[in-house]
Amino acid sequence: MSTSIITEVDNNVGILTLNRADRHNALDRALVAEMTAGVMALDKAPGVRAIVLSSAGKSFCAGTDPAWVRETLHGSAGDVLKDNRNLARLLAAVAGANKPTIARVQGAASGIGVGLVAACDIAFATYDASFVLNEARYGLLPAVAIPYLSAAMGERYCRYYMLTTERFSGVDAYRIGLVHEMVPDEGQLDEAISETIGALLKNSANAMTACKTLLRSIGGRSIDEKTIEETVLSATTAQSSADGQQGMLALVEKRKPEWGGKNGSHK
Repeated sequence: MSTSIITEVDNNVGILTLNRADRHNALDRALVAEMTAGVMALDKAPGVRAIVLSSAGKSFCAGTDPAWVRETLHGSAGDVLKDNRNLARLLAAVAGANKPTIARVQGAASGIGVGLVAACDIAFATYDASFVLNEARYGLLPAVAIPYLSAAMGERYCRYYMLTTERFSGVDAYRIGLVHEMVPDEGQLDEAISETIGALLKNSANAMTACKTLLRSIGGRSIDEKTIEETVLSATTAQSSADGQQGMLALVEKRKPEWGGKNGSHK
């Protein structure tokens, strides 16, 4: 049984913890596969309403494990292509999860580790967290992470940090939008995440999934008639759904809604 990741469910929250502290949670081929499967399993679990991506030890994720890099030097072009596709699938699994995903960043994040943070819906970090996109220093580029980094940080900041390979602080990450909140230490990190999860659990799980789906569909598109019509249809579908009807009834009756549905409920 692998110990590279630990998955658990606590009060409707799925927690996936990277558990390679001795390697600063750097990714290798096996860990990528385990993380992808773990995220997908938590996303499908009926009792899970939110997913937290966490790490053990001093670092959040030190990017790609040098041992894996060394191995790829002797691999075929086909093997390298397969590895990059699997990295892309991992980020897509995190970003494409139906349930809200939260990054818990307690230390350094490098390369693909920064991509994992950007792929999450919500990110929290301690003051001493740090980030670096240093691929260009080694003749590489964070290609599979760029769609998520650009969406989180904006293209202008992506250009700066990818081209300079400069390490930036949690304060800078907060300033540019990569993380949503900073706290002094891990204890307060868990408190902040718990508070946000409490807010998420009050919402309709189906409505949150629909929000994510619509954002993925129209993100970056021009606001033309096609985009507007898609938003109109999404709003109409939500209003006519069981959760929409329940929510509107609760609003006019001035009470808490009683959610149902496959993704969990609260009464």
